[in-house]
Amino acid sequence: MEAYEPPYYAAVFTTVRAEDQSNYSETSAHLEDLVKDVPGYLGVDHAQTPGGLGITVSYFRDADALTEWRTNTEHRAAQQRGRLQWYQAYTLHVAKVERSHGFVRTDAQQSPTAG
Repeated sequence: MEAYEPPYYAAVFTTVRAEDQSNYSETSAHLEDLVKDVPGYLGVDHAQTPGGLGITVSYFRDADALTEWRTNTEHRAAQQRGRLQWYQAYTLHVAKVERSHGFVRTDAQQSPTAG
């Protein structure tokens, strides 16, 4: 998790997985490697519940970088396979981030009762 310098774009992809997940992990890993080559790609965060709900947030410096990824041939093929096989449902939200900050706990910030 990283707080990027605004403004930038966030693509929030929320999914409910279908039963058939064959080749999903391999395709996902390949796409994660592939997106790193997109100029303006900043990073990604993932969360997955045991019940199959997943959230992936991808971060891009500008709309052009997001468009390049959206129209990538291999990404488009994976999107089609997702609709046919891997996902029961999904939503995609794209937002321009105007404010961002983060926090990382250090050992000095531990509460006196911790541990």
